[in-house]
Amino acid sequence: MRHAEYLRHDASSLAACVARGEVSARELLALARAQMARVQPRINALLRPLDELAEAQLERLSSGTSAGPLAGVPLLVKDSVLDVAGVPTSYGSRSMRGVVPTEHAAPLRRLLDAGFVVFGKTNLPEFGLKGVSDSREFGSVANPWNPAHVAGGSSGGSAAAVAAGVVPMAGGDDGGGSLRIPAACCGLFALKASRGRVSNGPGFGEVWYGASTEGVISRSVRDSALALDLLTGPEPGDPGVAAAPPEPFARVMLRPPRRLRVAFSTASPIGTPVHAEAVAAVHGAARLLESLGHEVEEAAPAIDGQAVAQAYVHLYLGQVPATVAAARAQGARRGDFELLTRVMATLGRTVSAPVLTAHLLRWNEFARALGAFYRRHDVWLTPTLARPPLRHGAVDPPRWQQLALEGLLETGLLGLLGRAGLLRGTVDAIARENLAPYPFTQLANLTGTPAMSVPLHWTADGLPLGVQFGAAMGDEATLLQLAAQLEAAQPWFERLAPMAREAS
Repeated sequence: MRHAEYLRHDASSLAACVARGEVSARELLALARAQMARVQPRINALLRPLDELAEAQLERLSSGTSAGPLAGVPLLVKDSVLDVAGVPTSYGSRSMRGVVPTEHAAPLRRLLDAGFVVFGKTNLPEFGLKGVSDSREFGSVANPWNPAHVAGGSSGGSAAAVAAGVVPMAGGDDGGGSLRIPAACCGLFALKASRGRVSNGPGFGEVWYGASTEGVISRSVRDSALALDLLTGPEPGDPGVAAAPPEPFARVMLRPPRRLRVAFSTASPIGTPVHAEAVAAVHGAARLLESLGHEVEEAAPAIDGQAVAQAYVHLYLGQVPATVAAARAQGARRGDFELLTRVMATLGRTVSAPVLTAHLLRWNEFARALGAFYRRHDVWLTPTLARPPLRHGAVDPPRWQQLALEGLLETGLLGLLGRAGLLRGTVDAIARENLAPYPFTQLANLTGTPAMSVPLHWTADGLPLGVQFGAAMGDEATLLQLAAQLEAAQPWFERLAPMAREAS
């Protein structure tokens, strides 16, 4: 098989080729590695090769002990929650280089049992804290459509590798849009599952208070549906489990959706600007939905978007200090953490338990309001991003601000000001400024509801700009049926970044 033919297949089709003996798992891995070698200098998607794991899986496949539904398909996974036994999980941070898990994460084990040949881990921002994958330790990930632009985050390395034709899909996670944002930036499909659908065990019960879940970024809806089937299900000791689907997602998505009541909105929930291209993307999707027979109207849930943003930032303020403390206990030094992480950790240590609890309790308020909204509407359409993929450095703090923050940290003044209650406006500003490029994705994480980014729009400059659909808790089936219908009506599989085809 040549690379041009490799690109014509999704993961499901490649597995069928292996099963028929038309190509071997080793040949597919060689194709994926060769393409990674060609594009890595330009996109910086690969953080760590996993040669020993890949070789062990090839031997397992050749012995006939594993014949899963995706046997022989090469796969990359994000270097965060998907622990690989005996290999450091970096989380994009210098501070984690000495922390080595002793067993595979459950989602990784399930992917291996399905027959995937996992051969590397992908790049991300430090601790997955940003919508831009620009780790100080491992460098920035570039968008294969235009390397001057970002690939999104935090699963940016995974998205870039798929868009560059390295693999047909890649693993990641989504704690505030981290699958959907890079998928939207790179012209790919991504579904964030409902809370409790995919286990984070054994290393974690809930990640980010349950806001984060594992998943994949793919080129085809059927690949994502099959991957969700493979990942679905509890592990012993999980704190919460979503109700099992009545039938496999890969089967239910084959049926067309019923006539859906679709709400759409384009206004930023935090009052920040929304680019005309993002508005056009939603309006174009709305027209397509109407042409497919769905009922479409402009509407949005009665939820205070600024309160959502504040609650989301307080998620960071609760988690980051604990993450930094755990890394320090493992031997990390203060200078091993990036500026944003140190600022978040310092601010987080000034937040009282009652304040943090009050913000966590608001998640229920958001979920109830969204639940009421989904009784009147089946799905909700918004932009995934408020603007086209950013240029590198577009949201970096200016140098003077970085120096000022460094000074406040070094002198201890930042912590003193926080404890004195003088930084509440600063926290609100952080929420507004950092979420302005992507204010639409966090609500699904806080409420635990499923949401997907669908690649239906490209800008006048040729950059992808996906749209987001959300649905009620546990209703991934409706989203996948709708996605499959949209994929058939306006196909995107053959629309690849130019560098993906350069070796063809």
